[in-house]
Amino acid sequence: MHQDVESIMFSKEQIQTRIAELAAQLDSEYAGKTPLMVGILKGSVMFYADLLRAMTIPVEMDFMAISSYGAGAKSSGEVKLIKDLDRKIEGRDVIIVEDIIDSGYTLSYLKRMLYSRKPSSVKICALLDKYSRRVVPIEADYKGFDCEDEFVVGFGLDYAERYRNLPYIGILKRSVYEK
Repeated sequence: MHQDVESIMFSKEQIQTRIAELAAQLDSEYAGKTPLMVGILKGSVMFYADLLRAMTIPVEMDFMAISSYGAGAKSSGEVKLIKDLDRKIEGRDVIIVEDIIDSGYTLSYLKRMLYSRKPSSVKICALLDKYSRRVVPIEADYKGFDCEDEFVVGFGLDYAERYRNLPYIGILKRSVYEK
């Protein structure tokens, strides 16, 4: 897998340092509360697990699976709900944990859907923000890194379900996805 990566954008150490900072910020802002942390499958799993382990306040966990990609390198714009929450969120503080904000289609759809269920709040915590690709206006409330307009993989991010288990975030060689 490593041979398919052109260069490393964010090292394992950089990622872990930033996750610790985000966890401390969330601990401070949600002190005295028990937020529902919603991991967006599959991409956020590595970030989600490390973030929650770094937090010191009580949290509850749930997952959703939403897709607007398929096997391509760009968002299709069509959002599909694959797995919904297992619990009600009315009156809850909800934090969506996502790997990357790209076009914004997925998170815009998700945030609208969740707000229709009357939570106390819905915030977005994304590891990466690829703002240059934004089509739908949406912002992360908490973000790890701004991301250049490159096709990135690793630390949960994939191309055609591969590369998720790389311990860093790297730029995928064009020759891999422009076949």
